Amino acid sequence: MDERAAGVPVRYYSALVAYDGTDYHGFQVQRNASSVQGALEATLDAFTHRASRVVGAGRTDAGVHALGQVIAVRLGWAHTAADLQRAWNAHLPPAITVRCVVEAPDDFHPRFSALSRTYRYTVRNAGSEDWRTLPRRSPLTDRFALFEGRPLDEAVMEEAARHLVGTHDFATFGQPPEPGDGTVRTVLAARWDVTDEALGLYPGRQLVFTITANAFLRQMVRNIVGTLLAVGRGEWRVADVANALAARRRNRSAPPAAPQGLVLEKVTYPHWLDGLIHGNSSTDIQLPQGTEVV
Repeated sequence: MDERAAGVPVRYYSALVAYDGTDYHGFQVQRNASSVQGALEATLDAFTHRASRVVGAGRTDAGVHALGQVIAVRLGWAHTAADLQRAWNAHLPPAITVRCVVEAPDDFHPRFSALSRTYRYTVRNAGSEDWRTLPRRSPLTDRFALFEGRPLDEAVMEEAARHLVGTHDFATFGQPPEPGDGTVRTVLAARWDVTDEALGLYPGRQLVFTITANAFLRQMVRNIVGTLLAVGRGEWRVADVANALAARRRNRSAPPAAPQGLVLEKVTYPHWLDGLIHGNSSTDIQLPQGTEVV
């Protein structure tokens, strides 16, 4: 059906999406595998009765979550953006929610218009020499954090993370999204934060690694976290991280950290749409009147 011929206006929308990626094979549509993009498109098709193509800012891997994934879709829709948000959420599975929908400029692209992306990785650290005797499952935390029973030295992990800040060739820590693409990226910030708290079955604390860059390679954050954890356990020295980065060889990275601790936290843009990502007083960019953020 031609939407214009039917009198249904075709508009370009952008949406802020959060999801629990545990049961999905990543964001991007894959043949014979469940994906977040596939779920978003299938539910749109269900209530609009038209095939739609969703484009995302980041191709999160299998098991990786998002708080601030940004998507765009061109859609024939006769109602408000807020109505679209409500209808979409009514059809989506519980693991995915559309936090906000706005009309976007025609030249906006979730991936190519972005200035930076921020990821965070959560580690539940028991910090015990007797970590092998601790329970290995915690139903309230295991979907969203990595359990590390061994002691971690956060000071040397923080020192090692500083070697990553700046413009470098990160070929050691990831692969380009497309064959032939470059591997140079600019890391704007990389830090560890530590919170002492009760962790259910796990005594100890929570360590959160936050990293912001202009863009990331495939599995770059997980490889970096795996390497920094090796430093924290005393298996690597701080200098080894700098040497591995300079080597620009994939086999110089430590094994990647597991996917469940990783969250795409936000994507930043240069225009008013950036307010959609923050949705609070942390930005002076104002959302269009009537925009809902959940």
